[in-house]
Amino acid sequence: MSPLVVLAVILTMVGTSLLSGVFGMAGGLVLVGVLLVLLPVQDAMALHAVTQISSNGWRAALWWRHIRPRPVLALALGNLLALGGWSLVLLVPDRAVALLMLGASPFLVRALPERFRPDPLRAVHGVAVGAACMSLMVMTGVSGPLLDRFFLGGALDRREIVATKAACQTLGHTLKLVYFGALVAQTGSVEPVVAALAILASMAGTMLAKRVLEAMSDAQFRLWAERSEALMSETLKPLILDLVAFVAEQPRPYAEVLDAWRTSCPRLTVWEDAVEAGLVACRDGMVEATAKGRGLLPKR
Repeated sequence: MSPLVVLAVILTMVGTSLLSGVFGMAGGLVLVGVLLVLLPVQDAMALHAVTQISSNGWRAALWWRHIRPRPVLALALGNLLALGGWSLVLLVPDRAVALLMLGASPFLVRALPERFRPDPLRAVHGVAVGAACMSLMVMTGVSGPLLDRFFLGGALDRREIVATKAACQTLGHTLKLVYFGALVAQTGSVEPVVAALAILASMAGTMLAKRVLEAMSDAQFRLWAERSEALMSETLKPLILDLVAFVAEQPRPYAEVLDAWRTSCPRLTVWEDAVEAGLVACRDGMVEATAKGRGLLPKR
């Protein structure tokens, strides 16, 4: 890599480590996208693994008193089971496929049914999520969106969420490094100098994040964590408001509304999100806007 590219990568690592250190989410996803654009898939996965091991490992060390062992052990078992399965085929995803799945992963998780509420303290849930996370690691390099859903759905406080997720991520990325750095046919490699700079950048971002997290309350943490997740779906809001306006004019038959607005695409869950948010309702086969939905429409 040229010095300019190295500088850009290092600055990105500081920023993404800061983001992950505060909210325990999103940083790794942004970073692996940048690396996949700049490097071959195996090298990008290996360098990403090195940085995530260092940043998550350092974060787990800083917050070790708040790590909950049950989720870590359950997720680790799921990771190992999935790695065993992937080691039989040794798949290396194409760059385009990896980037496509990386971009879709937050929306795929968002498309999961509302009743899907895994509990971090239930071992069976942890094993299942761990296996799914390792599969996402192989295909996209990250499993953050699914882990976010897993940990935010429980009763852990902000320190326990960040610390326990960091420990799980450390193990997951270690296994990813083993997979792309030792098991696949054309293994990835990382220049020692770049690796050292990446580790220092990740640790710097993590230490900055600790100060920010200490200054936040649990309520502020959950509020901003939810806001950061919601940013990924901002493009849906105009479409949802269009749907609300459509049925606010007059009640519409359920079949007509679904023909126009329902989709199987995880990026365009317009109908599903409007119903889930309580903006529209179906009564006697007719869809109409609720008082909450009408309140969001521009005043005329």
